[in-house]
Amino acid sequence: MAEKNMRLKVARLKRDMSQEELAEAVGVTRQTIGLIEAGKYNPTIRLCVSICRTLGVTLNDLFWEETYEEETNRG
Repeated sequence: MAEKNMRLKVARLKRDMSQEELAEAVGVTRQTIGLIEAGKYNPTIRLCVSICRTLGVTLNDLFWEETYEEETNRG
């Protein structure tokens, strides 16, 4: 779970955006973005899509959690 949240923060920072700037762009509060990054809030699919579009990444890039089996099968 922590890796997923770190991916969001890294993607946001790569775009040189603050939590507040991302929040404004997707129509939520800065606190919501902070909670998502802290792993304390599960965003709706609509919000996930909006975040991804804003950051120029895919849902898989930010929100897909691979299981251990999937990681080892990629080989």
